[in-house]
Amino acid sequence: MRIVIQRVAEAAVSVGDRQVSAIGPGLMVLVGVEQADTLADVEWLAAKTAALRIFDDDEGVMNRSVADVGGEVLAVSQFTLTAGTRKGNRPSYIRAAGHDLAVPLYEAYCERVGQLLARPVQRGVFGAHMRVSLVNDGPVTIIIDSRLRE
Repeated sequence: MRIVIQRVAEAAVSVGDRQVSAIGPGLMVLVGVEQADTLADVEWLAAKTAALRIFDDDEGVMNRSVADVGGEVLAVSQFTLTAGTRKGNRPSYIRAAGHDLAVPLYEAYCERVGQLLARPVQRGVFGAHMRVSLVNDGPVTIIIDSRLRE
């Protein structure tokens, strides 16, 4: 599983002309699920998301987590994070999980982050063509791959 975490002042997701979710200050998380991913990947990434210290403390040092600052989280599934780009110029998505695996793991990630933060995680619409808007705060953008945890 791969996630891209962005510290945001605000973020929103729209499908067509309808806004389906929005947050204020917090984290915008793009979530890519691969065929080999399991609930262990979900648990590890959810814990990282909730505890990652990328918010400023009183001295201006990134020393607080989204939990510490009471921030919100918006998670959007994005299969393109699984892209292989070694050969040629057209990305390969052969490692991307199909719906039968990707949907439950994405939902489990959202649920687990919500449990750790004691507040619901806002979501995109799995498989839909979405328009994601955000104001990156910093900018701060972190990429985490669960395959690299050991």
